[in-house]
Amino acid sequence: MEIIGRGFMARNLREHGIDHPRTVILATGVATTTVTSPDDYGKDAAGLYDTLRRCRRTGERLVYLSTASGAMYGAADCPTREDDVVFPPLAYGRHKLAMEAVVAGSGVEHLILRMTNLVGHNQRAHQLLPALVAQVRSGRVRVYERAHRDLLDVEHAISMIDILLARGVTGQVVNLGSGVAVPIDDIIGHIENRLGRRVEREYCPQPPRTTSAAPVSLAKLTRLIPDVVTRFGLGPTYYQRVLDRYLTAPVLT
Repeated sequence: MEIIGRGFMARNLREHGIDHPRTVILATGVATTTVTSPDDYGKDAAGLYDTLRRCRRTGERLVYLSTASGAMYGAADCPTREDDVVFPPLAYGRHKLAMEAVVAGSGVEHLILRMTNLVGHNQRAHQLLPALVAQVRSGRVRVYERAHRDLLDVEHAISMIDILLARGVTGQVVNLGSGVAVPIDDIIGHIENRLGRRVEREYCPQPPRTTSAAPVSLAKLTRLIPDVVTRFGLGPTYYQRVLDRYLTAPVLT
């Protein structure tokens, strides 16, 4: 199995050591959901096209990592199920949806995974948990008003991928997440409690059309991995265990 990429998810995939024959996992992409540069999206698309050409030649299976964030599902009238129409409110989500369509139409054996906010080792300072921890330590936090986040332990995400590949799931789009949309205030409050700090909170308006707080649907994932909730302890307090595990994890520079 080959893992393409050098970022957070790629590093964790290599460290976790899952291995499936004739499989390529494309773990690359633009840096954040707020990117608007056509050049960045063009470079990402070119990398996908090259990988698809390779897989067409070799017969390898492609795992494409997409997003289940608000950039994809954030519109208020947008279902969070994989097989429904979606209306991505941000350029990042529209790009990911377009790339999914390219993968699906390529003729390559594939699995498309829409992932929520991953948390784990090897994160960079701009990512959600390191950024929030740094702000809490500074005494002031600036966040989007009424924001929600679905947190998923990166090791659990990789285990889910491992199971899906072992079971031969193909030609599907599958959400990976905890299924719980946690208010950002609850996340900040838990970090405050663990660090023994109280912070001043500044709220800024969310980007237009990204206000949905609907939980990401895990109906398909549960059909494919029937014990997924009990196996990984998913539920309303899952995010607290994820935060506790990685609160002091080293941050990459």
